[in-house]
Amino acid sequence: MLKSSYKKYYLFTLIGVLIASFYPLYMGVKVAVDMITNGTVLQENYPKYIIPYTPIAVAILLGVLLMLFLKGRFALLGGSICSLGAFLGTELLLEKCVNITSDTVVALEDWQMFSCVVPYDFRETQSLTPIDILIGDYDPMFKLHFYLISVVIILSVLNCIYGFGEMVRTHNKKRLKALVLQSVSAVLFLGLCILACFTAFWRDGQIQVSVLSAILMSMFFIVMGVTAGIFVGSFILGRGRLVSVFIPSLVSVVVTMLMYVGELILLQGNLYRFGKGMIFEGIYALVLAPVDIAIIILSGAICGFIFFLLSKKKI
Repeated sequence: MLKSSYKKYYLFTLIGVLIASFYPLYMGVKVAVDMITNGTVLQENYPKYIIPYTPIAVAILLGVLLMLFLKGRFALLGGSICSLGAFLGTELLLEKCVNITSDTVVALEDWQMFSCVVPYDFRETQSLTPIDILIGDYDPMFKLHFYLISVVIILSVLNCIYGFGEMVRTHNKKRLKALVLQSVSAVLFLGLCILACFTAFWRDGQIQVSVLSAILMSMFFIVMGVTAGIFVGSFILGRGRLVSVFIPSLVSVVVTMLMYVGELILLQGNLYRFGKGMIFEGIYALVLAPVDIAIIILSGAICGFIFFLLSKKKI
C-alpha cells in the first residue's frame, strides 16, 4: 500500500510537471521546427525566453522520472546531478544551434543577453549608450549570472518534490515546515523570473532605473538568496542552532553576492543604480553601493531569521 501511494505521488507529480512545462516544451518544439524548416527563427516568431525555461523544464521532468525509480538518500542527489547535466546539455544545444533573424542574424545566446538588459519594445525608443552593450559582444562569463538562476530553480523544485515524496514514503514530517517554506520561496522566485522575462522589470536601458524596477530587482535578489539558503537549510535543520541558522544565512548571502557579480559581468563592470545620492553610488573600487550591500545582508538576515524560528521550535 505504501509503495503504491509513493508511486502514485510521483506519477501525479510527473503529470503536474508536464502540465506546468507545456509552454516551455512547446516553445522548444516550435523553435526546433523553425530551425529545421528555415535554418533560422524570425524575431517575430521567437518565443520569449526559450532559454533557460525549456532546458529547465526538461531537467525537472528528468529529475522527477529518476526519483520515481531511485529511492533513499541518493534519489535527490542522483536526480539532481542528472537534471543539471540535462539542463546544461539542452541549454548549450539551443545556444549554439539556434539563430534569431531580425535586421541581422545573431546567435540565441547573444539575443538572450541583450533581452536581459532591456525588453525588445524599449529598444525602438530608448538609447542604450549608458550600458554600451551590443549584440554579438557576448561574454561567456555571463553564464555565471544566467545559469545560477536556473540551478536555484531546478534544485529548489526537485527538493520540494523529493521531500514531500519522502514524507509519503516514511511518514517522517521532520522537514515539513522547511519544505513548505521552500515551496513558497521557489514559486515566488519563479514568478519573479517569469515577470523579468517578459518585462526585464521595465528597465529602459539606462543605468539608473525607476523606483518600481529598483523594488522588483531588490526583491528578485533577496528571494533568490533566501530560496538557495532554504534549500541548504532544509537538510541541516535540527543539527544545532548555530549550524541550522548560520549556514543557510551564509549560503543566502553568497548566492546574492554572486548575482551581483553576474550583473557586473553582464553590464561590463557596471551595476544598475536604484537612485541618486550617496547610498546609491558605488563605494570606490568595490562598485557595490550601500543599498546593494544592504540587500545582500538582508537576504542573509531573512534566511537566518526563518531558520532561527524553525530551530527554536525544534521542527
